[in-house]
Amino acid sequence: MPALSTGSGSDTGLYELLAALPAQLQPHVDSQEDLTFLWDMFGEKSLHSLVKIHEKLHYYEKQNPVPILHGAAALADDLAEELRSKPLSSEIRELLKLLAKPNLKALLSVHDTVAQKNYDPVLPPMPDDIDEEEDSVKIIRLVKNREPLGATIKRDEHTGAIVVARIMRGGAADRSGLIHVGDELREVNGIPVDDKKPEEIIHILAQSQGAITFKIIPSVKEEMPMKEGKMFIRALFDYDPNEDKAIPCKEAGLAFRKGDVLQIMSQDDATWWQAKHEGDANPRAGLIPSKHFQERRFALRRPEVQVQPLKISNRKSYEEAVECASFSWSYCVHFPFGAGFRRSFRLSRKDKKTNKSMYECKKSDQYDTADIPTYEEVAKYRRQPSDKYRLVVLVGPVGVGLNELKRKLLISDTQHYGVTVPHTTRPRRSQESDGVEYIFISKHLFETDVQNNKFIEYGEYKNNYYGTSLDSVRSVLAKNKVCLLDVQPHTVKHLRTYEFKPFVIFIKPPSLERLRETRKNAKIISSKDDKGTAKPFTEEDFHEMIKSAHVMESQYGHLFDKVIVNDDLATAYSELKTTFDRLETETFWVPVSWLHS
Repeated sequence: MPALSTGSGSDTGLYELLAALPAQLQPHVDSQEDLTFLWDMFGEKSLHSLVKIHEKLHYYEKQNPVPILHGAAALADDLAEELRSKPLSSEIRELLKLLAKPNLKALLSVHDTVAQKNYDPVLPPMPDDIDEEEDSVKIIRLVKNREPLGATIKRDEHTGAIVVARIMRGGAADRSGLIHVGDELREVNGIPVDDKKPEEIIHILAQSQGAITFKIIPSVKEEMPMKEGKMFIRALFDYDPNEDKAIPCKEAGLAFRKGDVLQIMSQDDATWWQAKHEGDANPRAGLIPSKHFQERRFALRRPEVQVQPLKISNRKSYEEAVECASFSWSYCVHFPFGAGFRRSFRLSRKDKKTNKSMYECKKSDQYDTADIPTYEEVAKYRRQPSDKYRLVVLVGPVGVGLNELKRKLLISDTQHYGVTVPHTTRPRRSQESDGVEYIFISKHLFETDVQNNKFIEYGEYKNNYYGTSLDSVRSVLAKNKVCLLDVQPHTVKHLRTYEFKPFVIFIKPPSLERLRETRKNAKIISSKDDKGTAKPFTEEDFHEMIKSAHVMESQYGHLFDKVIVNDDLATAYSELKTTFDRLETETFWVPVSWLHS
């Protein structure tokens, strides 16, 4: 065997030595086949892992501190007794006083207690009564702390054995690498579990203190290596596992709020995904309902949808099996159009007549996932200087002050912000210019554009059409301006495209009492006549504003990127302006589809 050049001699770690071995043996190997064998053998991951463990244990052995003595308290007492027999100088008196202090005595007592204990890891002894016919048995001891084990169990339907049903990514069981899905559990702390229910075993684990010893028959199934989750989703609903009757284990559930970004760690189970909050330092994942499962649960709550009922089996298992029948239906959407005139396209509730959005009715064998908010896959996006500005969509009820906020933004920088010019079929008045107040087109052309889905939304008022076109948005963006678009919330989902990348801001009214206080001298613009007469707010207007805001937020809140309460106009404007500044310089989570055309 040739001598190896290790460079640093005995200081070289065994792992580094192993990595260098194939290269140093290469000159002494005759065939390429033998060299390939050596590379494969010494490159085996399991061998590297064993060597790393060896080095860790060796390091621990060298660094393990050893107490100099085990009876410091008794030695202090002996020292004090001897000092009392000596002539009492000032130094001896001070030392005796220190040795008599209760806190020093307590410290020395704790030192002796710690010094007399052995903190080296101790492996459990192999049991003498192992069945010789068993293929293999693992004896695993895990030290219990406040962290959950991170595994769930169930009774196998066919064999009746208690098996590991799920390993939570990043949990104690996962990090140990010793317990796997499908492993058969035989004993816990020496207690046989063959005849026990999963709930009883969980109780045993909960009552255990210190280390927990498992006797396990390893699964014969070969597991795929676990990969770190790279998929991120934005939650579009609130979730509390403690209120979910279907979740297999409430303690393993992950609570989240609408708008939270979650990192998906595992989608191995079609019903229950494993996830953690993005940026959370805790590596342990929790259970959340899968998108497929949650969509069906939401659909079942719809009174107008006829679907087969959700089935939950009655198997006696700590893990419940949940089955969902496939279903389909057709649906029709009729949108109210609360448009107005001029820039905002907004009508009061009394002025609505025939109002439509770009998409009026669909039929599909699959539900529209935008109407069933569950999760949306997202990725980080930061606008580059060469990119067009993101479309900014402002949403809010009539009278909330949305138009006034938009006006203040436009005045602040007319070169940076812009608004769309609406289309209309009414005749042009003498003081109006085509393309300034409105784009004036014929009724026939307007209806043709409607058929070709060129309008974001449109409506009819006094036998004339009014509408906001997609091209009018493109025109503002093409001028390298931020386009401020005021539309009804149901229209937002049709604008959420790679082209526009909209940022949706919901302007929300304050409380009823605050509305009365801040709007007592304000006026609301009515479109009952062509002049758009401004009239004082009524109590009915306040109630309608709050009701409308509640409906908007409950139905479309999952589409809102920012909510600003217009309690005070100056404060709301400042918050709006700060949001715009951040939008142009910072990184945001956006739908994955927006990053690819």
